[in-house]
Order: sequence, then C-alpha cells, then structure tokens
Amino acid sequence: MSTLALPAGDGGWRTVELHEPRAWEEHPQPYRSRIAFAAAHVVADPLGDNVPGAPAVLDWDATLQFRRHLFRYGFGVAEAMDTAQRNMGLDWTAVQELVQRSAAQASELGARIAAGAGTDHREELSTVAGITDAYLEQVAFVESTGAQVILMASRHLARLAASADDYLRVYDTLLTQVREPVILHWLGEAFDPQLQGYWGSRDVTVATKTFLDLVHAHAGAVDGVKVSLLSAEHEIGLRAQLPEGVRLYTGDDFHYPELIRGDGTRHSDALLGALAAVAPAASAALTALDAGDLNRYDVEMAPTVALSRHIFSAPTFYYKTGIAFMAWLTGQQPGFTMVGGLQSARSIPHLSTLFALANDARLLPDPDLAAHRLGLWLASAGVMP
Repeated sequence: MSTLALPAGDGGWRTVELHEPRAWEEHPQPYRSRIAFAAAHVVADPLGDNVPGAPAVLDWDATLQFRRHLFRYGFGVAEAMDTAQRNMGLDWTAVQELVQRSAAQASELGARIAAGAGTDHREELSTVAGITDAYLEQVAFVESTGAQVILMASRHLARLAASADDYLRVYDTLLTQVREPVILHWLGEAFDPQLQGYWGSRDVTVATKTFLDLVHAHAGAVDGVKVSLLSAEHEIGLRAQLPEGVRLYTGDDFHYPELIRGDGTRHSDALLGALAAVAPAASAALTALDAGDLNRYDVEMAPTVALSRHIFSAPTFYYKTGIAFMAWLTGQQPGFTMVGGLQSARSIPHLSTLFALANDARLLPDPDLAAHRLGLWLASAGVMP
C-alpha cells in the first residue's frame, strides 16, 4: 500500500497508509425506517469573484452533481441551509437560483427536497411585523418551487425580540399560513453565535418550553423539528415531549448514530450536514437499520463519528470548509474554492487530519487522486516534508 506524509499540529510530520477504497453500494430509494436529509454545500465557480462580501458565483454543474450523488445514496437534500453557507456568503439571489435548480432536479429524479426560508434577503428590519413579512416572502418562494419549507432561525428576530412572546407572535403567523407541514429549525449558537438566546432565553430549559408550546399549538403544521444544539441529552428529552406525529430531525453532528438508532421506544430522523461528508457509510448503516440489523448499523456508523466530530469541531460554524474539502478530495468537485473565500477558514493541520480520518473510514473512493490533490494543496501553501 502507498503511504503519505501529513503535517501534524505540532509542526512535525506523520505517515499514514492509504487504505484500499471500499466499493460502497448505492441505495437510490429512500429508507424505510428513517427519513434522512443531507444538508448540501455549494461549489464555487473558481473563476468567479468569490471574495468576502461579494455575491456568490456558483459552479452549477458541480453543485447539482453533488446533489445527485446524495440522491444515489438514498438521502433527501436539505437545500440552502447553513451548510450551503447561508448567512456566510450565499446571498439571496444565489439562494433563489439554487433552490429553483435543485428542486427541479429533485422533481425530475423523484427525490425528496426541503429548503430553508428565513429573513436574510432583507438587510434591515426594525419591527416584528416586518420580520414576519420577510419570512412570508421566502416561504412563498420556497413553496413555489415545490420544495418542503424549512423555517430557519432568523438573526433579525434574535436581535429584535424583546421576549418569548415576540417569537411566538412571528411563528404563530407563519404556521397558520403555510400550505404544507414544515420543518421547524432550532439552530444553536455553536453554529451561529448571532442566534444566542433564541426562543427568548439563554436558559435552554426555558427556551425549550417556549419551543414546545409553539409546536403543540401548531402540531398539524409541523412535520418535524430540526434541533442543532449538539446535546444528545437535550434531544432525547425533547423528542419525548413532541406531539404524536411530529418528527425530530437530529441536527447533532456529534451524536447522530445513537440518536438515529434510538432507544427502542423513540428515535430521531436526520437532517445533517455530516451526512454530506459520510454519505456512502451512512447509507450502508441505514440499509442495515432497514433490515433490523442493529449490530451492522453500529459497525457501519462507527468510523464516521471521528471524522464528523473533527469537521464540526470549534469554531463549529466553519464546518462548511471541511465539507467542501472532503468533496474535493473525493472527486465530487474540481477545485477547493468556496464562496466568500471560506476555504481559508480551517488550518492546514486541521484539513490534513480530515484527510487521515476520511482515509481511516475508507471514504476516499480514489485514494491516489485524494493524495495527489492533498499534495498539490500542501505544496501551493509552501508545506513540504
């Protein structure tokens, strides 16, 4: 087997052995036992002016090809979410084209798609009513494409709300006007520091009560809730209190295997950025779960955990860089560039470790290509053993 020298965080080098690629079996149909959405990233056009603050310019062929890759492994796509650099470089004009193109492709392929609706198309909002109107504009757009609506957390609302009542006022209006049941998203401050204190309190217990009051009041309009607080204990407690028929889509990229597996009584479904990075392995695990083979599920999921926890390590909101780097290593996109110049958001040792963990999980379909690309990237940065 080939070996490769990787830079380590202490300034030294370590040698890794490249593993033989695994022939992962595709699974183009949805899973029977769980609903699983992969939150997909976007591929930047390397010739576009994708510098910080500039409008996003996407490589549409590669962006849509990546979504077809996810569909082939049985996943629905959660579109235009934080994984796609929403609020971190992906502007509203690009969001609209992305959702339209992706929803049309999903319809053509008979695949499931949901897309984020928020308030980020408006720069300044000064009233709760204005926030509600902004939300409704995006909800109407997402509904027009045929995608399921994901009600994303709003930075405007987090800044402006004086109490939990302001959150309830906004969401009460939204949930009485949506056409079809939505996914309600609670994104924690680890993913976006500007959302601290969402639902009206920094005390998670208090915020959870407000959240549950809302869901119980509008259970018929809520397909499920996506919770991204990176706390398995909180998620387990929350899903036990949801109304019957309302799903919990885990957004916990640290503890997803056990949350999806469940405790024999309740389980979580999934809406995860991690699934975009580990799609073939997660597919093998969910296929085993469909067959009732819990041991095989555990075996298939286990190697993905270290990789996911590394990608989502603090500062967690820069995990998008790792997702894009992984897609480049695996041949899912032609280059390692990102909108907003976000390819610079993780260090060389961090991304080198990502390579090693992906190799350990046998998620590099062409190890020689991955090693070649890593070598080019390291050399361009002036890093050579």
